[in-house]
Amino acid sequence: MNFKNNPTFRPRARLLLQLGDQLIKNENIAVLELVKNSYDADARNVKIRMKNVENKEFGKIEILDDGCGMDEDVLKNAWLEPGSDYKELQFRKNKRSVKYNRLPIGEKGIGRFGVHKLGNKIELITRKEDALEYVVTIDWKEFAKKKYLKDAEISIIARPPQYFLRKRHGTRIIITDLKTDWDRRMVRDIYKALFTLSSPFKTIDHFSIDFEIDRQDWISDLISWKEVGDFALFYYKVKIHGSEIKEFYYRFKPWKSMDKLTLHEVDITNQFIIDHQTLEVTSQENKKEKVILDLRKYHIGDVDFEGYIFDRDLKLLDLIEENKVRQIRKYLDENGGIRVYRDNLRINEYGEKGNDWLNLDLRRVNVPAKRISNNIILSVINIKREDSSDLIEKTNREGFVENEAYNEFKAAILYVVGIIEKLRQVDKANLRDAYSPSENEEPVLHLTKELKQYVDKKIKDDTIRGQIIDYIDQIEKDYNEINEILLTASGAGLTLGVGIHEIDKLVKNLVAIVKVDSVSNDVRDLIQDLQTTVNDFLHLLKQNDKKSYSIKELIDSSLANLRYRLKVHNIEIIKAYSDFGVEIKIDCSRRFFLSSILNIIDNSIYWLEKKHRNFARVKTIFEKKIFINLYAEKNGSISLLIADNGTGFTLPTSQIIKPFITSKDEGMGLGLHITNQIMKVMDARMVFPESGDYNIPQEFNNGAIIILQFKER
Repeated sequence: MNFKNNPTFRPRARLLLQLGDQLIKNENIAVLELVKNSYDADARNVKIRMKNVENKEFGKIEILDDGCGMDEDVLKNAWLEPGSDYKELQFRKNKRSVKYNRLPIGEKGIGRFGVHKLGNKIELITRKEDALEYVVTIDWKEFAKKKYLKDAEISIIARPPQYFLRKRHGTRIIITDLKTDWDRRMVRDIYKALFTLSSPFKTIDHFSIDFEIDRQDWISDLISWKEVGDFALFYYKVKIHGSEIKEFYYRFKPWKSMDKLTLHEVDITNQFIIDHQTLEVTSQENKKEKVILDLRKYHIGDVDFEGYIFDRDLKLLDLIEENKVRQIRKYLDENGGIRVYRDNLRINEYGEKGNDWLNLDLRRVNVPAKRISNNIILSVINIKREDSSDLIEKTNREGFVENEAYNEFKAAILYVVGIIEKLRQVDKANLRDAYSPSENEEPVLHLTKELKQYVDKKIKDDTIRGQIIDYIDQIEKDYNEINEILLTASGAGLTLGVGIHEIDKLVKNLVAIVKVDSVSNDVRDLIQDLQTTVNDFLHLLKQNDKKSYSIKELIDSSLANLRYRLKVHNIEIIKAYSDFGVEIKIDCSRRFFLSSILNIIDNSIYWLEKKHRNFARVKTIFEKKIFINLYAEKNGSISLLIADNGTGFTLPTSQIIKPFITSKDEGMGLGLHITNQIMKVMDARMVFPESGDYNIPQEFNNGAIIILQFKER
C-alpha cells in the first residue's frame, strides 16, 4: 500500500529530556559542557554559583559568562536546535572568535542539553553587544506533557537590557528545581573538574573560572595540582612530531631533605634518547618485527606530553610532614592518571578515577618493579584542535572514538611512557640505595643482620645469645647455598632459550637441504653442527663442572654457540685474543662462563641492530662489529674484554647490573645482573672500564665495553 503523503519522523517531546539524561553521563560533565560553551562564546570569565544545592527543591545553579552572547537567530537556529551543525561549520571554515581567536570546541550540538541533567526549570538571559536582551524560559515538567516535539513551544522574550546593562554582554543560565540533592562528594568532584578543565601546565589565555558555593566548608581542605606537584620527584616534557620525538626533557629533583642525592637531567642530546628518538615498536601481528608509528598517517598533529611522577615508598614519605603525606596520597588516589587536553581544554574521562585508558595499572601488575601506575602520575597530553580532526569525540563526551588514529595516538603515548619509565628506574634505584637500606643487599641477609643486632642488644644470657646467633649463621649459610642453586637455574634457563633457538634454525636448514638429493655432504655437515650445538648447550645444564679450562678454548666454544646468530645479524667478530701468545688457564664453571658470554653478546646484538636500523633510515652504511681480546693485569689476573661499536651504555653502569633495570624496549633487565652474580660465584668480577683504559681500536671507544676479570690458575 502506498501512502498519499510519505510519513516522516515525529520526535517525541521527551526526546530532549532523554538527550540530557542519557547522553550526558553525570552532573560534572553537564556543568563542564556549559562552561565549554562559554569558552566557545569568547568569554573571558565564567562564574559558577551554587546555593542550597543539598536540597533539590530549593537549590539553584547559575552559570554566568561575559562572552559574545546570542541574538534571536542564534537562539532559534543553534541553541534551540538539537544536533545543530552551527559550530561544526565554524570549525570547518576555520572561523575563529573575534576577540580571542578561538576555534569552537563543541561540534555535536548537544552539549547545551546538559542543563536538562541539572534541573527542571531553566531561565536563560543573553545579550550581544549593543543589542536587545533575550530571555528563554523552559519548564521541562510542562514540556514533557506535550506529546510531540513540534507541539512544545519555547518562550523567547526580547526586551531592553535589564540584567546586562550598559555595555555588558554575555549569557546567564539559572537552573532551579534540581534533579538531585547534591552532597559533599558531588560538590568536591565538580570543583576538581572545573579546575582541571584548563591544563595546569599551560592555562588558557584570557579564560578564567570562578566557583562560589554557600557550603564553603565542603571544599576548603582541597589542595591544588601545583601544591601536589611540588612534591613530585620526577618531571618530564616531551613533544612528538610524526614518527619522532622532537623535544625531550626529564628531571629527577630530590627534595631538600634528600642530601644524599643530586639533580639528574636528561635532554634530547642524550645518547639514550637519540637511540629511542624514532617511535619504533614491536608489531602486534608479528612479534619478531619492528614497525614505526607515525602520527602523520592521520590528522593528529603534534602531541605535547608533560607530567609529574611521584614515589609512594613509605620510607621516603617519612621525610615529609605527616599531614602533607595524607593529602598527597589522597589526591593521587582520586586524581592520578594521564589527562588529554585539546587547545588546553580537557577532554572528558581521560585521567578520571577508574578510567585506565592506557592500561597503566595492568602493565604495573605484570611488571611492578618497572612500570608507572595511575596513582603515582599526574600528567597532561595536549593537542591542537585544528590539527587533530581524526581524533573524534564521542557523542556522550566520554573520550575519543576508538578508531585507527586513536590507536596510533595511544601507542605513541605508551612508547614515550616506556622511555620515561626506564630513566626513572635508574633514579629510583639510587633512591632505594640511599633511603631504603634493606634494598642494598639481599633482603633475607639484611633481616638476619638486623636480627643479630637485636639479639646481641636484648639477650643478656651469653649461652642463649650464642646459640641464637649460631642458628642465624646457619640460616645465612643455607640461604647462600640455595641462592647459588637458583642462580644456576636462572642462568641456564635464560640461555636454554637461546640454545633452542639455534637448534630450531639448524633443524629448519636440515629439512630444506634434505629436499635436495644432491647435497648429502651438506646434510652430514649440518647434522654434525647440530650435535655439536646440542652438546655445547648441555654444558649449561650440567652441575659441578668447576675445573681448569683454557680461556681461549672457552671463548671459542662460546662463539661457536653463537655463530649462526652472528651470521644472521651480519656481525663481524674481531678475535684479537687469538694473537695472545701465552696459553692461559682459569678455574671456573664452564656453564657459568658460557652463560656470561651469551648474555653480554646478546646485549651487543640488540644494540648493534638498533643502531643499524637508525643508520638505515638516513641511508648510511653501518658495519656491526664486536671486538674480543685478552689482557694480562699487573695483579696477576687475566681480563677478557668484549666491546662493540654500538652507542654504548645509555644507563649508568652502576644501575644496569641491578635486576629489572634495562633500556631495551622489551627487555627484562636480568642478563647483566645474572652475569655479575655469576662472576661473584666464580670468585671473579665484571668491570665497566672507561674509554682509553685499554688499548682497543678507535671505533670501539664509544661502544659498550665490558671486562670479565679472572684469577689466572
